[in-house]
Amino acid sequence: MKKFLAVAVVGLSTLAMTTLATAQDMSAMIGKWKWENFVIEVTKGGDFGVSAKVISGPKNVGMEMMQSKMTPLDGGAMGAQVKHPATGDTYNAKLTFKDANTWTMAGCTASNVCASGEFTRVK
Repeated sequence: MKKFLAVAVVGLSTLAMTTLATAQDMSAMIGKWKWENFVIEVTKGGDFGVSAKVISGPKNVGMEMMQSKMTPLDGGAMGAQVKHPATGDTYNAKLTFKDANTWTMAGCTASNVCASGEFTRVK
């Protein structure tokens, strides 16, 4: 019984730390970000806990990019289904924070079209 309780406590602690890391990563994304000729505004809320809308660019202005909740991945990265701001195609994406003002996104569509990019904070 003691062994089971110890395993349960460790499991709950790990879950709590993962949830905290996810909340911190999500809050780090809040703001306006530039990628190529697009500006994306990330806010809390929406259908998936975070919203990422194209607010300026050559096309797809107003498009919601987030198509799923973000989930923690190994190495502190986050995973989500995200629409490409230029094409509107949905990618299974990995989001990685380089620092407070830069994050990268890389992923592929279901038909194996892959893309990546670096987003920088708009000041």
